[in-house]
Order: sequence, then C-alpha cells, then structure tokens
Amino acid sequence: MEQRHLGRTGLRVSRIGLGTLTWGRDIGEEAAAEQVKTFWEAGGTLVDTADVYGGGEAEHLLGRLVGGLVPRRDLVIATKAGSVPDPDRRFDGSRGHLLDALDASLDRLGTDYVDLWQVHAFDPATPLEETLQALDLAVSSGRARYAGVSNYCGWQLAKAATWQLAAPGVRTRIASTQMEYSLLQRGVEREVLPAALDLGIGLLPSSPLGRGVLTGKYRDGVPADSRGASDSMAAFVDPYLDEAAGRIVDAVVTAARGLAVTPLEVALAWIRDRPGVVAPIVGARTSAQLGAALSVEALSLPEEICRALDDVSAPVHRYPDQDWSTL
Repeated sequence: MEQRHLGRTGLRVSRIGLGTLTWGRDIGEEAAAEQVKTFWEAGGTLVDTADVYGGGEAEHLLGRLVGGLVPRRDLVIATKAGSVPDPDRRFDGSRGHLLDALDASLDRLGTDYVDLWQVHAFDPATPLEETLQALDLAVSSGRARYAGVSNYCGWQLAKAATWQLAAPGVRTRIASTQMEYSLLQRGVEREVLPAALDLGIGLLPSSPLGRGVLTGKYRDGVPADSRGASDSMAAFVDPYLDEAAGRIVDAVVTAARGLAVTPLEVALAWIRDRPGVVAPIVGARTSAQLGAALSVEALSLPEEICRALDDVSAPVHRYPDQDWSTL
C-alpha cells in the first residue's frame, strides 16, 4: 500500500487507516485479530483507536495483538484522549486529564509510546494553550511521537496550529486533524480543509463511507444485519438516509457500474485522493469487509467521474468563503 507523509512531518502512514470504533463492543478479539492481519498483510500501517472506544477495550484488544500477531515496529498506532463519560461535560482538555489518559492508554496498549496522540475534541472550558501544553509534554517525554487534534472547527484548528508554530523547537507541531469527511459530509471543505492545507496539517477522514451508506446497501431499506438496524448505531446512520443522500448514493452506484467496481471502492477512492487527505479511517465488521475496502488500492477514478461526483455532492458555500466580488 502506498505510504503518505502525515502533514508537514517525517511520519509516513498507509493511505488507508484501520479504525477500531466498534472493537470491544461489537467486535471481539478473534475478529479484531483477523482484521489486523488482513490490514498488515495488505501493507497497512495506521491503526486508529481512542481511550473511550469500547470503554477502553479497543485499546486492550489492540495491545494484545501487537507484538504477537504483528510487530510493533510495523504499525503506526494512533489514539485519542479528551472524551469523558460525563453528561455535564463531554470533553475534558485539561492538562491533568489528558496526561493521565495517555498513561492509561499506554498501559492498555502495552507499549511505551504511541506514534500519534490526538485530542479527541475541543474543550471550551479549558484554555487552549493548556490543552496544547499536554501535547508538548507527551512528545517531549517520549510517550507520543507526534500530536494531532480531532473534531476541531476551522478557527479552533487554525488557532491551535498557529500557537504551536509560534515557538518552533519548543512546541509540538500539529501533524493531523481527524474529521468526518465523505461524499455525504463535505462540511470540512468550508474552513477546516483550507486551514489544514495552509498550515501543513494532514487530514484523516473518519466515516469516509458516509457511515456505511455510500456502499449502497441501504438503497432498498435497512438490512437486518447492518449498523442501521442495531440499537447502538441506528441513530448514527439515520441522518444519511434522506432524499439528498439518496441522490448522491445513486450517482456512486452509477459510477461503480460504469467502472465495473463496487460503490464502496468508488466512494473510498474519491475521498482518499481529495486534496489534503492523508488516510481515510475505515472501520469494518469482518476481515472480508475490510479486504473489500483495501482493494481500492488499485483504483484511481477518472477525472470525469470525480467531477460528476463533486457536482452531485457539492455543498453550498457562499459568503464569506467565496470571493465576495463574484456574488
């Protein structure tokens, strides 16, 4: 699998990442092991997790597989901290919480360091410079090699990255931002992506298949064995089952038929090759599903297909994103 630099850093990662959101909840150790083996054998390196996935069990599972099944040196392990199970405070970006969470993640993962440590979300109750200092301490202590953020809007990302760049050699550069991005969710193109491109930050798209909807499996209803039919994930899928999403899915299916590939491959190839994108993070229920996603490595969409998909899924961005003189 092709490797790409993560933003303006020396870290290289596979251009498809393996997500672990459902590990420890819907996916057990045997299925996780099959996925890791399939991913590694295909040349994949970037495995993304978080301290809250499966209540910490996703990190436990990954930690049990690293070393025995796959050499630690062959993986780029990325995890996150900052989300908390508190109904009154969803995110805690305080220095104390973040560093404690990192130590707990390292213990569950059974490793001395993570390759990429990400703040899971912006915490408005904590000064941003305090949150960023936790990243500096993590990297300077060797517990993390690189640092990133997740779910930061445009101004939050630009402020964080600029603050870190103000003292090179002292503060840790923001290497990446992880955001939901797909043909069904192009909101990052408004401000986040321009900021990332300008500041040399790599974009790691989550839910690159539109929460599974872009595979086309929901066109004729909700399959009984799908996420959309499960109690825990139905609300996650439902926003992308409307008429507007249906038109985009139809276009993806039409393109797939013309290219003699699957809708999954078309949707994933489109997002993988968008400007600023480093590696879409793909989650799968089985190793067979993951293998189907990894088959996209051989596919590059023709320019006319890309333009057609761009047009049918284009979000409306006018003032102030568009030059005011053209309005």
